[in-house]
Amino acid sequence: MADAVTPRHGGQLLVDQLVTEGVDRAFCIPGESYLAALDGMVGAGIDLVVCRQEGGAAMMAEAHGKLTGRPGVAFVTRGPGATNASAGVHVAFQDSTPMVLFVGQVARDQRDREAFQEVDYRQMFGPLAKWVAEIELTDRIPEYVSHAFHVAGSGRPGPVVLALPEDMLSAVSNAATAPASVDVRSEVSEASVDALVEALSAAERPIAIVGGGGWSAETTEALSRFAAAWDLPIAASFRCQDYMDNRLPHYVGDAGVGVNPKLAERIREADTILAIGARLGEMTTSGYTLLTVPEPKQRLLHVYPDSAELGRVYRPTLAIAASSSSVIEALAARPAPSVPWGAWREDARAAYEAWQTPQATPGALQMEHVIAHLNEVLPDDAILTNGAGNYSAWLHRYYRYRSYRTQLAPTSGSMGYGLPAAVAAKLAAPERDVVCLAGDGCFQMTCQEFGTACEFGANIIVLISNNGMYGTIRMHQEREYPGRVSGTKMRNPDFAAWARSYGAFGETVTDNASFADALARARASNTPAILDLKVDPKALSPRLTL
Repeated sequence: MADAVTPRHGGQLLVDQLVTEGVDRAFCIPGESYLAALDGMVGAGIDLVVCRQEGGAAMMAEAHGKLTGRPGVAFVTRGPGATNASAGVHVAFQDSTPMVLFVGQVARDQRDREAFQEVDYRQMFGPLAKWVAEIELTDRIPEYVSHAFHVAGSGRPGPVVLALPEDMLSAVSNAATAPASVDVRSEVSEASVDALVEALSAAERPIAIVGGGGWSAETTEALSRFAAAWDLPIAASFRCQDYMDNRLPHYVGDAGVGVNPKLAERIREADTILAIGARLGEMTTSGYTLLTVPEPKQRLLHVYPDSAELGRVYRPTLAIAASSSSVIEALAARPAPSVPWGAWREDARAAYEAWQTPQATPGALQMEHVIAHLNEVLPDDAILTNGAGNYSAWLHRYYRYRSYRTQLAPTSGSMGYGLPAAVAAKLAAPERDVVCLAGDGCFQMTCQEFGTACEFGANIIVLISNNGMYGTIRMHQEREYPGRVSGTKMRNPDFAAWARSYGAFGETVTDNASFADALARARASNTPAILDLKVDPKALSPRLTL
């Protein structure tokens, strides 16, 4: 790092502050608006991953933050670069993921003239980020960057956006690098734990719903101990299925899109819901129908790190503004009373296991067969990523996640997320298997990032569920306007040949019998790989056919 009293241009000052914050990888699309920051990267020891499109770069940064627990970092240029990157910022906001996005900006003396690619980023990103600011003075770069990391990682984690006027960034400063930021975690009080224990002890039919940001492997281990001691059924909120080993007898399924009807019924019939870290948003509550708005009939014990969220939709019986980790660790340390709901928990688990039994769908190659094989051959720490689409319903229903942060999927429902997330995951954990599941539509939202995987040696495996249409929208279309197909057909390339054009592994799979060997070849290829899975368009979802 440069000496604190040595004059540095703003780009070097910024990068030196990133090093102080412990940043070892950043994702970018290069732009002339932040050339000084790119210059500062030279010799800094930060692995700069050059992506293909700003949306992919931002999603990679989000996935990196989700996987590591520290803010993911992305750099994009002004105007179109920033608008492209907004998709990843929205994912980070709804997924409560720590992230810092740096956006190039026009020179300060050109502001408010609608200069080339000028955008007011405070207005643009205001609803999408925890904090948006523009650095006007080079001397204040360390202050702003340190605060950005503090905001991104504290309380309910989320994204921060900092705009960088190009003349500010190229100016020279004698400012010193600031100390590294410190995340602030809201600890639970003993009185709140007492109240929580008392309320839960009075239940007859309880169920816990867990999710949200700010978790760790240690938190999930404490959750397992707490659930076992209290014999408590644990459901995961939407796309948080890796918060508990799905093989454990207290895991009862996920409350998300395509929820097990038996689990939905159990949540409605519960007399007590312990929600820890979960916002209880639209997807987790089946469109706000599992609990009555604003006053649930169930006793709601709601733990969330942001007090503004408590009571926002549902009025809780007991509200605790504290981090999920502090509450779960405190509960796991308390002696458990004798509870009367053993049969209730056993029935919930039995319903989950029955839901895991594959339901046959049309076609020679069936997604239920694909997921069953992944369950058999992938190690416990394999990371699976996906974006949005009906194909993900098979993954969510049939795959059993065994350890924390093996599921990277957007609660925002963003298409195109799976591929950049897989690239980021493989770069962060090269020793682990990383498998991306994508629909043909979802994959082509960010397919150019397969080139990033090839360039940086991220040997991911991409399984493309190829049915030649936007399947989710076609499903809704057939329900609302049967027989009137409009705007949902797709003409696709040869995805396997496309992979081979990069020098990567590509193979087309057309039937169940061929999948296992094709996957084995992909895993042994020592390159990024694509398996083009030709599935029957009639197989809309695990429960519905065309």
